[in-house]
Amino acid sequence: MSLPTYNCLIVDDEPPAREVLKRYITKLPMLNLIGECSNALQVIAFLHANPVDIMFLDIRMPQLNGLELVSSLVGRPKIIFTTAYSEYALESYDLEATDYLLKPIKFERFVKAVNRALPNYQPPPVTKADISTLAKENFLYFRADRKMVKVVLKEILYVESLKDYVKIVIPDGQVITKYSMAAMEAMLPAGMFLRVHRSYIIAINQVISFNKTHIQLGRLEIPIGKIYQIAVFKKLSMP
Repeated sequence: MSLPTYNCLIVDDEPPAREVLKRYITKLPMLNLIGECSNALQVIAFLHANPVDIMFLDIRMPQLNGLELVSSLVGRPKIIFTTAYSEYALESYDLEATDYLLKPIKFERFVKAVNRALPNYQPPPVTKADISTLAKENFLYFRADRKMVKVVLKEILYVESLKDYVKIVIPDGQVITKYSMAAMEAMLPAGMFLRVHRSYIIAINQVISFNKTHIQLGRLEIPIGKIYQIAVFKKLSMP
């Protein structure tokens, strides 16, 4: 069975920046580049004529910037901002952007953004190179209480579903943010975290013991869903 493909549009007024994104997109078989624009006005006409699933969008552009463009769109595609400026991050999350990539963009970070845009896509197994990359980028930011909260990956105990939100539990508290469990599963590195139930993702290094139905994390017992049992036993039984 072939993987579904998703139509992509690149929007950037700098040709070298577009070339980087084009090269990255061609490496991922689920992405299909259908166009590129050098300004926001071209985008409006393009979207009227073409179905776009993901738009890789620069912010500082002539005439109309990327934030203004997104604000004007109805039925917008998934937006991944690509910019050299960090100061627009909060505004981008107010617009419910999928991700915010700072130039120069590393391929590993690009893949993570794509995974967030396509929550049903299953990322490949984590390699030693991936783990090395995570050692350098070992935290994520989540929007909670109208601000961006930094969460260090190694401090996460587990993630619990709360309908349209998730609760990220850390030793000194919790962060509640608007994400699906599928999106969280795609964002968190598979070498560190494991989906064990439709409502729970656990940190592998926090596991004290487990049996057929439950996993012990400190004093807390997390249920194992029936459809996850085989994968959980296989993963946790590995030396």
